[in-house]
Amino acid sequence: MSGIPDISDSELWIIKSTLEERYGKSPEIQLAETEMRLNRGKTELVTCPTVYWEAGDCHFVVVKTGDRNYRCQFFYRIHQMYGTGVEEYDDLTECMVTLLQVQADHHAHEHAAGDLG
Repeated sequence: MSGIPDISDSELWIIKSTLEERYGKSPEIQLAETEMRLNRGKTELVTCPTVYWEAGDCHFVVVKTGDRNYRCQFFYRIHQMYGTGVEEYDDLTECMVTLLQVQADHHAHEHAAGDLG
């Protein structure tokens, strides 16, 4: 037991509402657990509640790392993983909005680069 509280109903509401605003409907979300190192100076893995969803060919995770702490990333394939440049958020709405914006910017950049070739 890690001591990190599960994803709450209000946190799920924030996630679903943000996704509905972005996509017009909320993609199916899945609750999971992720083992991760929370402290760079230690090798101990901590089990963290996680929310996962897909949009097109992109996969997203938001990992709850503390009472009000979140980490996030999106990926296309295992070797194409991206973050937001912020290691940890203390506001879930900011985490979600930033994650979706960084992914949208990445997607636009990748397609613009592909159109030039």
